[in-house]
Amino acid sequence: MLSKRESWLKSVSAFSNGIGGTLFFGISDDRKPIGLSDVQKDAEAISRLIKERITPLPQFILKPLQEDGKNLLALEVSPGRSTPYYYKADGVMEAYIRIGNESVIAPDYIVNELILKGTNQSFDTLITDSPKKDYSFTLLEATYLERTGLYFEPSDYGSFGLIDKNGFLTNAGKLMTDQHTVYNSRMFCTRWNGLEKGSIFDDALDDKEYEGNLIYLLKSGSEFIRNNSKVRFVKEAQYRVDKPDYAERAVTEALVNALIHRDYIVLGSEVHIDMFDDRVEITSPGGMFGGGSIQEYDIYSIRSMRRNPVIADLFHRMKYMERRGSGLRKIVSETKKLPGYTEAYKPKFSSTATDFRVILKNVNYHHSRPIMDTTQVRTQVRTQVRTQVTISDKILTFCSTPHSKAEIAEHCGYKNTKNFTNKYLRPLLDSNTLKMTIPDKPKSRNQKYITIHTK
Repeated sequence: MLSKRESWLKSVSAFSNGIGGTLFFGISDDRKPIGLSDVQKDAEAISRLIKERITPLPQFILKPLQEDGKNLLALEVSPGRSTPYYYKADGVMEAYIRIGNESVIAPDYIVNELILKGTNQSFDTLITDSPKKDYSFTLLEATYLERTGLYFEPSDYGSFGLIDKNGFLTNAGKLMTDQHTVYNSRMFCTRWNGLEKGSIFDDALDDKEYEGNLIYLLKSGSEFIRNNSKVRFVKEAQYRVDKPDYAERAVTEALVNALIHRDYIVLGSEVHIDMFDDRVEITSPGGMFGGGSIQEYDIYSIRSMRRNPVIADLFHRMKYMERRGSGLRKIVSETKKLPGYTEAYKPKFSSTATDFRVILKNVNYHHSRPIMDTTQVRTQVRTQVRTQVTISDKILTFCSTPHSKAEIAEHCGYKNTKNFTNKYLRPLLDSNTLKMTIPDKPKSRNQKYITIHTK
């Protein structure tokens, strides 16, 4: 392998630009140890070539090994902090990344992201030439008040990283304006007829295109999925048990993940929602920010790496996401709560160097039996909810997102909101498990209620 220096030097560039990796010298193409005749000489040659051909100089360690009596060398390359790392040959410098088992030339947009990463910058922190005074932020301010109970103060724009000290918007600020100022801030949604994609004109039951403010995209995407899903129910003696196709919180987490962690540098890109009879696929531009693919990680131990930290922080403040990076785990845990859930419906995650995909499975779809067996559903639901569902539980679950008093009463099967309030809402408010979104005006026509999540 030492003789194939162009190949392994490209891999050094790719490993440095990604999550690192190890190369072995003295191994044949069929992965059998053939050994090196002079380990010391080869180690010196490898070090020299890396210093001559890779810029900036990456971090690496050379370790001598033995296998079956053969002398080998292991070249351990660390993830780089001064990205991008270029391979120089014939007067040309090119940065490489890993896709599968290959090292390939990084596309321009990935090189641009590597440059930002290497200078400790991110797309959303970059200052634009757009002054804040030329734009409005009605949706942001209204949503912030609704979600937090606090007013979005003029000073917050600077402290949250949406403008600089001179009043010019950052890219994060432009993504939150009421106007559509970032071309790539778009979402394409399609409800396909069946289990596979087809022609938009012949095989799409519904399709929508949205563009603009990230909060608008989040709400529009959620509404599209909700409008193209079904909520079946099972009636019990005292209440009705809803059985939705998808967990609302899991959908929100998946959409937030797509909007917050996507790569906005990719020209002509957008988030895609593709709905099928048996699943929803949410795809966003940009792979794993730290390199590699999600398939290589355990989602229960993966550390949070935020491609757009300013936007992520703002959505955390609005309680759309948690700062500790538990979104993927939340998608799984919320889906598991659905009546009728089995491991066959566990969400799936996949990524490449260019995109990230979340697949949510329709728990009401059976591949062998599209029409639900009502008796089976009733048995499954009773088993899962008999000992745990109360009206209070239903209210707290439903109010993970804000709802009006009338909406909550209807959800629980009550028409008289006055009795419902006295019997259920008031005790939850008094016990600090539920709160008003506008506490200073209890009788406001815009009043809504939201669950208080304890840590």
